[in-house]
Amino acid sequence: MRVTRSITIDESELTERFILSSGPGGQNVNKVATAVELRFDVLQSKSLPEAVRERLIVLAGKRLSAAGILVIAAQRFRSQSRNREDARGRLAALILEAATPPKQRRATRPSRAAKRRRVDDKRQQGARKRERSGSSWD
Repeated sequence: MRVTRSITIDESELTERFILSSGPGGQNVNKVATAVELRFDVLQSKSLPEAVRERLIVLAGKRLSAAGILVIAAQRFRSQSRNREDARGRLAALILEAATPPKQRRATRPSRAAKRRRVDDKRQQGARKRERSGSSWD
């Protein structure tokens, strides 16, 4: 499975299990295992660079088991093949998101005009509150 030009996931690293779906499908749901559970061992994968692996572990969140296996369940569609494509697409999207390094934050300072506007706004707000508390309700 090709994710980017440099990242290709080998089919042997993916494990698929077909289970009964709770999604749409009418009586078909009770008879055919259309839902797909895609498993990908993030920690043991030889296809992922180390930096991508670390970001993927963070991005996966609760979908990552304690053993480091990423589990993606797909049951959106009525057919097994479309759920299979959906699961693989979601895995590819997650890896692609992990493959893009985060932008470095560049420290900036507020301008003199921005500081002045902030102080003026605070002064106006204080004046407004003073006016409100000054009136009596006799």
